[in-house]
Amino acid sequence: MRQCIILMAIVAFRGLTPANAQQAEVTRIKALMEQQTKAWNEGNLAGFMDTYWVSDSLMFIGKKGITYGWQATLDNYKKSYPDKTAMGHLSFNLLEFKKLAADVYFVIGKWHLARTIGDLSGHFTIVLRKINGQWKIIADHSS
Repeated sequence: MRQCIILMAIVAFRGLTPANAQQAEVTRIKALMEQQTKAWNEGNLAGFMDTYWVSDSLMFIGKKGITYGWQATLDNYKKSYPDKTAMGHLSFNLLEFKKLAADVYFVIGKWHLARTIGDLSGHFTIVLRKINGQWKIIADHSS
């Protein structure tokens, strides 16, 4: 009887291994990135920005340097991509996921914009932090 209880406990807790917990977080981050591309491809910059930390401490690093803050980042996106033609169709290729802490991930990927006015592409690194139970991008370096 005791062996049966131990076996049942092992089976019950098998799904809670650190590797499975980490995979669950990676799955959540992938879903966040899918949410981001869906919003972008609908022409919804505000929805795209829902994945970012709403804070003056948000950092976006691009070819023009560092932009601090959620609103300033959104304003830059609006200037650079004023309409659906400029926005095109966004896709990501997520290459690496590195867990830095229980609530912090570092992600490396490629981005591609298919546009009638000429495609754009590059790489990005993002730092995500779990804030109030949700993953948010706290730093984005896109080139």
